[in-house]
Amino acid sequence: MKYEFCHGSDLCEISRREGVPISEIMMRNEMEKSERTRESITAEMKSNLDVMRASIREGLEADEQHRGIFVGGDAAKLMAFAGQSNLGTDMAEVIASAMAVVEYNASMGKIVAAPTAGASGILPAVLIVCGEKRGFDDDTICRGLFTAGAIGCIIAKNASIAGASGGCQAETGSAAAMAAGALAELCGANPETVLHASAIALKNIMGLVCDPVGGLVECPCVKRNAIGAANAVLSCDLALAGIRSLIPFDEVVDTMKRVGDRMHADLKETARGGLAAAPTAQRLAERLSGTEA
Repeated sequence: MKYEFCHGSDLCEISRREGVPISEIMMRNEMEKSERTRESITAEMKSNLDVMRASIREGLEADEQHRGIFVGGDAAKLMAFAGQSNLGTDMAEVIASAMAVVEYNASMGKIVAAPTAGASGILPAVLIVCGEKRGFDDDTICRGLFTAGAIGCIIAKNASIAGASGGCQAETGSAAAMAAGALAELCGANPETVLHASAIALKNIMGLVCDPVGGLVECPCVKRNAIGAANAVLSCDLALAGIRSLIPFDEVVDTMKRVGDRMHADLKETARGGLAAAPTAQRLAERLSGTEA
C-alpha cells in the first residue's frame, strides 16, 4: 500500500515523497484500506467532531443529571473560575473542556473514545477550544483529527493505548501525544515538528499508572485528562518554538511499551494498586459494591 505506515519515520518519508502533511497521509491510507471515498470518510470524521463538541457542551452543564458516582460539576467550576486562573483564561477553558468530556462520559453521555473513553477529553478540548480561538473552521479541525489518528495508530501498533496493558501512560499519554501533534500541524508545523510535539507529550507522562478508584473511569481519570490537555498544549508550543525531543518519537513509543510491560498488574486498570488502594478509595469502593461495614 502506497500510504501504509507503522512508524513516525514512515510518515516523514511519505511526506517527503508525496509532499503532503500527516493528515493527508492518514486520509489516503484510510481511503486505500476501506475503499471508501474521501467525502464519505470526511463526513464520518465531521460527525465525530460534532459529538466531541456536544460532549464538551453537555459536560459543562453543572446540573445533577451530568454526574457519575464519584465525579461531576468540577468542569463547570473551573470554567467559571477561568477568568481568575493563574494559567490564563484560554488554558483554563481548554482544561475545563477536557474534564467536561470525561465527566459526561461518567454520566453515560455519548462521547468519542480518543483513543479511549478514559482519555476522551484531551483531544477534543485541545483541538476544538484552541482551534476555535485561532479561527479554524470545522474542515481544518477535522484535518487535525486525521493527524491525531495517524499518531494514535502508530502508538497502538508499537505500544498500547489501553490502560489494562500499558497503564495510564498508554491512555492519557497517547491522547496528549495525539493532541499535541495534531495542534502542531494545524499551526503550520512540518511532520518532523509534529512528531517532536508528540514525543515531548508522551515523555512527560511516561510511567503513569492506571489506578481507577472502584474500577470506574472517574477518579483520578477526570483530573488526569485535565493535566493531559495542559501537557498537549505545552508540548505543542515547545515544538513550535523550535525545541526538539532528544529522544525520537519512535523510540519514545518503544520505550513506553517496555515500561508498560514491566508495570505490575496491580497498576494496570485492576483497581488493586496505586490510588485505588488508598484507604479512602477502598471505603468508596466498598460503598459502591454494597459491602461497607
